[in-house]
Amino acid sequence: MAAASSSSTSRRVKASSAAVVPGSAKMAAIGRLSQKLLKSAALTQTRQLSAAVAHSEQAAKTWKILSFVVALPGVAVCMLNMYLRTQQHSHEQPEFISYSHLRIRSKRFPWGDGSKTLFHNPHVNALPDGYEQHDH
Repeated sequence: MAAASSSSTSRRVKASSAAVVPGSAKMAAIGRLSQKLLKSAALTQTRQLSAAVAHSEQAAKTWKILSFVVALPGVAVCMLNMYLRTQQHSHEQPEFISYSHLRIRSKRFPWGDGSKTLFHNPHVNALPDGYEQHDH
């Protein structure tokens, strides 16, 4: 008896909901259609992603080959070029010319003897009165 009353109650609820919302069959059909479209879009996207994985594996192989065949030999050639240039380079200082607009000191530097810059290199940088004398 309880089963019969629950089934009649569910019929009334379905009937009353159909009566309250006109066109509910249309809404249900639209819902089913949108679910099918979403599923097909997800399936298409999955297929595209699997194709992208295959493409990315090929691209990774290509870049790995290019790194070993082009990039590393290119770095080696650049290193050889710089080594050969340093071997040809003369290590003599150029003649010091005292230009009035260069090495102007309006006050002393707060470190050392006050005449040298913070990153002073005696082989390259001249002081206001000329290069430092060294035994090279």
